Amino acid sequence: MTLACSQQTHSDALEQFRHIFQERSTSPTTIRHAINVLRYIITVIGRKHKSRRDQAVPISKAKPSRQRGPIGQFFKMGNEESSPIDESVPPQTLSSRTLEGLAEYIKSGKASKIVVMTGAGISTSAGIPDFRSPETGLYANLARLNLPYAEAVFDISFFKQNPEPFYTLAHELYPGKYRPTITHSFIRLLHDKGLLLKLFTQNIDCLEREAGVPDDKIVEAHGSFARQSCIECKHPYPEDDIKRHIAAKEIPRCHECQGLVKPEIVFFGEQLPQAFFESRMLPAQSDLCVVMGTSLTVQPFASLPDATRGRTPRVLINKERVGGLGNGTDDVLLLGDCDDGVKKLAEACGWLEELKKLWAETAGVGKDEAESAPSGAPGGAPDGAPVGPAKSKDEVLEDEIEKLTKEVDETLTLSKWHEEKVRGEIMPKPADGADAAASDVLRPHSQPHADEKGNLGHVFVSEASKEAPPPPSSSAEQTPKEKDES
Repeated sequence: MTLACSQQTHSDALEQFRHIFQERSTSPTTIRHAINVLRYIITVIGRKHKSRRDQAVPISKAKPSRQRGPIGQFFKMGNEESSPIDESVPPQTLSSRTLEGLAEYIKSGKASKIVVMTGAGISTSAGIPDFRSPETGLYANLARLNLPYAEAVFDISFFKQNPEPFYTLAHELYPGKYRPTITHSFIRLLHDKGLLLKLFTQNIDCLEREAGVPDDKIVEAHGSFARQSCIECKHPYPEDDIKRHIAAKEIPRCHECQGLVKPEIVFFGEQLPQAFFESRMLPAQSDLCVVMGTSLTVQPFASLPDATRGRTPRVLINKERVGGLGNGTDDVLLLGDCDDGVKKLAEACGWLEELKKLWAETAGVGKDEAESAPSGAPGGAPDGAPVGPAKSKDEVLEDEIEKLTKEVDETLTLSKWHEEKVRGEIMPKPADGADAAASDVLRPHSQPHADEKGNLGHVFVSEASKEAPPPPSSSAEQTPKEKDES
């Protein structure tokens, strides 16, 4: 279909655009056609109503504008921010754009279908670093290691070549080591009160589940550790098996085809879960939207708050203003620490004691790690135990990052040594006759990053392995340890 907008009438252009829209095609060519037609229509309308623009309402007196709902999502190209709404503009739904006005709205029973949208910021107080903080985030610390780029640890192509860095990270982040925060318990409280319509989360740590939020109320937009499968045949992999492999620091292999197994975390180069797209219009059905601990920089998740209706109140509990939240007539900003924000909201609603009780129930999470964890570490000794002085939140986070960085560094350094060792083992050996030599050269080696049992002992250095170094390779090259001793 060829467009000649300069020769079309206004009605012809509208009819063509309607036809394209009804086709619901997502091909790039069709979309470009639609954009060209739309530009033509806008140009015609602009010429027709040019005189009216001279009489436009001054910006200071214009009605507040919010790109909300499906149409706003369609035309919104990114996570644009705008200036906060003028305080002189009255709210449409709330009595006031304050904590008190929000609590009054919730207690009145008008907020019965609440959607919650969360990011890594709600888990940092549990000791899990977020991804994008300039100095303390995972990417910032992984970037100084020998990775092609920091995000490679979550790149599906890189994972297929070298799964060791990801499984080093998985060993640190796997559910069971960290206690849910009081913010996670707040989401559970909303569910217990029958107010939670759906939780949309970008987090992969499963702390919402640990806090007691049921599976059918959670949409993990970027996947999580909750399920795992083979990346080749897609066959599900037993949870107990992957737990055992990660605890033993081994790379799991599919029972059906021996392919690599990966938790169903969305890597770069993979599609988002179908559940996300099936639930994407739920915000339009909500009567309150709560956004917590996210930078709203990753699409399409970043567009979810704008899928709510124009009169639906939205509350942002975050360290900073993001995503244009605050420019709506019923947007409430509670800027600061997420845990502090939910406690203030719970107190204003008269729920604080219930919230504290729910959070106390999570005290046993990570208990198995407490025996070996240092004081102040996530899952460490309980309050009142005879241990050293408790560390601050920042100190705990720094310790975790240092530990994670050290293990990934060992992974990358030692896997290089292991590859050299394997390469030496598969080199042709001296033999009588050309057939024997050819047989040695063509010997297959399907697992360059693990031994015959899939063990990662060469990656994670234990005390035993330090005392008893691996036997020297048949290759003429010395191992890194032998070079150091010489």
